[in-house]
Amino acid sequence: MSLRIRRIALSNFRKYRDPFVLDGLTDGLNVIIEPNETGKSTLLEAMRAAFFIRHNTANRLARSYAPYGEAVAPQIEIGFEAKGEAWAVSKRFLKSASVEVRGPNGRAQGEDAEAQLQALLGARRDTSQGGDAAAHGALGLLWVGQAQALEVTAPGEIVRDSVRATLEAEVGTIMGGAAYQRVRPRIDSQYAEYWTNSGRPTGRQTAARDEHDAAQRAASEAATRLAALEQGFSDVEAARARLKVLDRDLADTTDAEQRRALVGQLDVARSAAQLLDTRRAEQGRLVDRVRALEDLASRLATARKAVVDTATALNKARDSRSGLVGQLAAAQERATTARELLTRARDTRRTAHAALDAARKRAAERERRGAIGEARQRYVELVALEAEYEATRQFATAMIPTTVIKALEERERTVDKARAAVDAGATRIEFAGDLSGLMIDGSVAERGDRMLSRETRIRLGDAELIIRPPVGLQGAETVLANATDDLNAALAEHGVASVAAARARNQAARDAVANLRTVEARIAGITPAVTLLGIKAGASALKLFIAEMEEGAEGPERDEEADVEALTIAAGEADTALARAEGVDAVASEQLREVEARNAPLMVQEAGAERDALNAAAHLATLEARPEVASLDDALRDARQQEAAALVNLQDAERAATAHDVVTIERQIGLVDKRVEVARAQRTDLEKVIAGLEARIEAEGGKGLAERAAVAREEAEAAAANLARVTQEAETLKLLRDTLENARAETSRTFVGPVARRARRHIERLLPGADPSFGDDLGLASIARGGFGESCGDLSRGTQEQLAVLTRLAFADMLLEQGMPVSLILDDPLVYSDDTRLDLMTEILTEAATRMQVILLTCRDRAFRHLGNRISLKSGVERNGD
Repeated sequence: MSLRIRRIALSNFRKYRDPFVLDGLTDGLNVIIEPNETGKSTLLEAMRAAFFIRHNTANRLARSYAPYGEAVAPQIEIGFEAKGEAWAVSKRFLKSASVEVRGPNGRAQGEDAEAQLQALLGARRDTSQGGDAAAHGALGLLWVGQAQALEVTAPGEIVRDSVRATLEAEVGTIMGGAAYQRVRPRIDSQYAEYWTNSGRPTGRQTAARDEHDAAQRAASEAATRLAALEQGFSDVEAARARLKVLDRDLADTTDAEQRRALVGQLDVARSAAQLLDTRRAEQGRLVDRVRALEDLASRLATARKAVVDTATALNKARDSRSGLVGQLAAAQERATTARELLTRARDTRRTAHAALDAARKRAAERERRGAIGEARQRYVELVALEAEYEATRQFATAMIPTTVIKALEERERTVDKARAAVDAGATRIEFAGDLSGLMIDGSVAERGDRMLSRETRIRLGDAELIIRPPVGLQGAETVLANATDDLNAALAEHGVASVAAARARNQAARDAVANLRTVEARIAGITPAVTLLGIKAGASALKLFIAEMEEGAEGPERDEEADVEALTIAAGEADTALARAEGVDAVASEQLREVEARNAPLMVQEAGAERDALNAAAHLATLEARPEVASLDDALRDARQQEAAALVNLQDAERAATAHDVVTIERQIGLVDKRVEVARAQRTDLEKVIAGLEARIEAEGGKGLAERAAVAREEAEAAAANLARVTQEAETLKLLRDTLENARAETSRTFVGPVARRARRHIERLLPGADPSFGDDLGLASIARGGFGESCGDLSRGTQEQLAVLTRLAFADMLLEQGMPVSLILDDPLVYSDDTRLDLMTEILTEAATRMQVILLTCRDRAFRHLGNRISLKSGVERNGD
């Protein structure tokens, strides 16, 4: 049974932002040839999403379906044929996720639709986050994306199970046989007492090892405590010997004499260092005095030169500015006249525009009143629609989950089975004729049939008939009562009287869901955005506007209507007059600014020169007023001589301080003190250690540690023997299990023979004389040529890709024999094939297209343009546009 794709419609799916439709797919070979980045791979991904990815999935894969940067709902619709019948699937992801499957038996939605789609395609629920091809059944193997065919892979579990019936019929046996199925569970149960499924020790083996480890630890602990006691005697003697050495070192006077000598040297060094600090301070003070006097002489010469230069600059600035005074006065008078004209023009324009604005405002008020009336009318309609929506929503929310319906149906079937069991075991009696005086269990008998399920007493006069039904019937009645109580409790929990009522409620809820969309669309239609009133689109915005607006807020009608056109003309004339006045004012202002621009730098220059001259004169007067200026040269000469003498004294002090280093002497004294301190601390520590060892020896000596160590050794030897015995049993069971597994593997190799024969028909056309070898997982493992085998991983990339396509064709033929829905889709196939093999592979694909639908997605026009039914993605867009 070939699966035939007829029509694909996409919207908001990755690069297909606008609606897109692809149809025209035939039963045989279909070729879609388009350049890169045109959406071929996206088309295959959309088909996988429609058939295999659940509509309510919100993982990373589902989010990737939306176009980049857009918060929209990807939608896919595919029309196809399966089992000779027409089907269609529609899916919507992320926002308002939904799925609908339409087939010969009607429509299904939600989880029912997903289950129906999986059953039709032979798939199972995909629990992975990125889309598990093995869960997609035959189509997961035969729909090959870009670069997926570059590696020869084994089929998934669903495909292997699907071809199992064909293989078993050809081989004539079921893997392992009946004897294997009887023996293997017994071996596995005993194996589980010693090993885990992954081959790690557990159960009895772990318990024996834990017992052995505990005994070993106890023996080791006892031996350790005994050795520690013996070591304690040796440690005490060693500590006492070290204590004697320390006492001898502390009694030695060599360190004390060395320290006294160093202290004497330290006093001399400190005196030399103090003298060096004094010489440095004296020399620094004289250097600062020389620098201060030199700086004063330099500043005095600079100030005298600045007085002469600033007086010259001031005279030059005054001469430059004297010619612009008349031009500046005339420009100021013209600018004043133009400003007065501009003020009058602005007043005229303001009056004209005020009248125009008032007229326009009155017109806008009339328009606003009309818009408010329309808004009130839409609000009345909105209130009615919202009431209808709320009533419909109550029906929609009353839906009972599908799982609950199934549970109720199962409980109803349980009640029917229990009632049938009671009816089958009960005794049936019939009363007719005159029943006067006939009593049943103390009550008057009535005509008709009666089922007796417990002991019943029938009395007629003094005679009594006792009927006892079978003993097991009471248990059947109990089962019936319990099943009935369970069913009634479940029905009461969901507020329905029967299972049929629950189904009817769900159907009404489904209809209500459809009606909700219609009501929502009507509400959206009567609540558009109204820019004039500041109302946004949506029901909330309209209700908020009506709630905030007071009754009669639109104001009273006004009959007067101003001549807006005449006022507009008058405002235009006022604008023209203002523009002229502004032009005249701009020219006058520009002329004034030009003269002021020429005058401003001259004024700044004159003011700056005058300020500089005053500052220079004041600075010179301040410097000449200082008392040291009169004898500056003599004072500078004496200061330099004193600086030279202080430098000689500083050098002498530095040589004296270098001979006696205070830091070095202090460090040596610290070393001597440290040695003594460490020796005393070590002596204290040894005293503590000796006391502790003596206390430990005294405490441990009377506990019989030697006897305890001997007992612990005997227990450890017994635990080791038990561990060896349990280990031998475990290894024996493991060997037996592995032997059975090897026998099963041998049967498996016979089992995959039919797969190899089917694949060989295609592979020999590509590689003459080649013999394919398949593994237990039905995956192609190696190719034998000329007596030499080669692993598939060692073959060239092109050969691997070709073999991957051919083995998929072999499995497709076997799946067709089983009646599975099969089609072959290859995205950018045979990219590493040379011209000869490419022609051969296209012939094989053309032949396969006679048995199943084949779709090739490629960008290689020259290689595939002569094949099959060629379809263009651009034409698909055009058809959709038509």
